[in-house]
Amino acid sequence: MEYVVAAVILLVVLVVGAVGLVVPKMRRRELPPPSEASTTTLERPPVVEPAVEAPPVVLPPLPVEEEELPPLIQKIETPEPTAGRLVRLRARLARSQSALGRGLLTVLSRDHLEEDDWEEIEDSLITADVGVEATQVIVERLRERVRILGTRTVAGVREQLVEELTAALEPDLDRSLRTTGHEGRPAVVMVVGVNGAGKTTTCGKIGRVLIADGRTVLFGAADTFRAAAAEQLATWGERVGAETVRGPEGGDPASVAFDAVKRGIETGVDVVLVDTAGRLQNKIGLMDELGKVKRVVEKHGPVDETLLVLDATTGQNGLEQARVFTEVVDVTGVVLTKLDGTAKGGIVIAVQRKLGIPVKLVGLGEGPDDLAPFEPAAFVEALLGETA
Repeated sequence: MEYVVAAVILLVVLVVGAVGLVVPKMRRRELPPPSEASTTTLERPPVVEPAVEAPPVVLPPLPVEEEELPPLIQKIETPEPTAGRLVRLRARLARSQSALGRGLLTVLSRDHLEEDDWEEIEDSLITADVGVEATQVIVERLRERVRILGTRTVAGVREQLVEELTAALEPDLDRSLRTTGHEGRPAVVMVVGVNGAGKTTTCGKIGRVLIADGRTVLFGAADTFRAAAAEQLATWGERVGAETVRGPEGGDPASVAFDAVKRGIETGVDVVLVDTAGRLQNKIGLMDELGKVKRVVEKHGPVDETLLVLDATTGQNGLEQARVFTEVVDVTGVVLTKLDGTAKGGIVIAVQRKLGIPVKLVGLGEGPDDLAPFEPAAFVEALLGETA
C-alpha cells in the first residue's frame, strides 16, 4: 500500500514538473521574433543631439504716433550801430599805432629842429607806409607851420600834426556806401581782393554794417573755388537773418552772382552783396574772370559799389594790388583790414593819394562788429595816441 502511495506521489510530481517545463516553452513560442530594427535599437542607443537654442524673434516696433515738435527758432543777432563805431574802437587802434605818434611828437616838440630831426620825422612817416610823396608834402607843410608859428609845446605841435595828417587823408572824399536800391532792383555791391586778405569774413561783416544801418541784405556766394567760403558766408547770413545764394562747388562764379542779383530782385531786398573768389593780382586769367563776373551781373543793371579788401599788414604791396584791381573792375572804395595789428596805418594815406580811391571801411579786430566806417579825424587821433 505504501508503495502505491509513493508511486502516485512521484507520478504527480513528474506531471507537475513536465507541465512547468512545457508551459514556458509554449509561451516563448507565442512571442514574435525580435525584428532587426529592435535589435539595433537595443544594441546602439540613439545619439541625442545637444539642444540648439533658437534665435530670439525680434518683433518690429509698434507704430508710434510721432509728436509734432515746434520748429527751432534761431536767434537773430542785432549788430551794433555803426555811428561812432571807430571812436569806440579807438583804444584798440591806438595800442598798435601810438608808437608812431609818440615818435613824431617827441621830435617835433624839441626846442630847435635841425635837418637831422626833419629827416627822422620823414623816416617815421615812410616806415608807417605813408609813402614817399605824401611824406614829403606833410613834412614840408609842417616845417612851414613850425617856422611861422614857432610852436614848441607838445599840445601845440600835436594840434598841427593832427591837422596835417587829417588833410592828407582827404576828409572831403565821399566815403558813403552806395547802397540805395533802384526802381525794381536792389543795389549791388561786389567784394574783391587777393587770397588771404580776409575777404569772405569782411563780406559778412559788411553785411552786418549795412543791416545795422537799416538795410536788408542778400549774400551771393560767388567764391565757388573754396567749399568753405560759401558755408562761411551762409553762417554770417544766418546770424543776421540774411539769405545766401550759392552754387555747386567749382561752378561758374558769374552764374552764381547773376542768380544772387535775380533772387534779390524777386525778394525785394535793399542790397545784394556778392563775394568773389580771392585771386592774385598778377594772374591775368583770374583777373579776366573777375571782369566777367561783373559783366554778367551788370545784365541786371550797373554795379553800384566795388569794394577792394586790402590787408593793412601788406604795406606798400597793397598799392600794387589796388592798382591792378582798379583797372579790371573799377574799384570804388577800399576796406582796410587788420589795421589794429600793424604800426603801418599810413597805408590809408598812400592808397588814397596814389589811386584816388577812398578808404570807406576799416577792420580793427576779429569780432563781428569790429568793422567800422572810416572817419579821418578819429583815425588820426587814434594814430597819435593819448600823448597830448
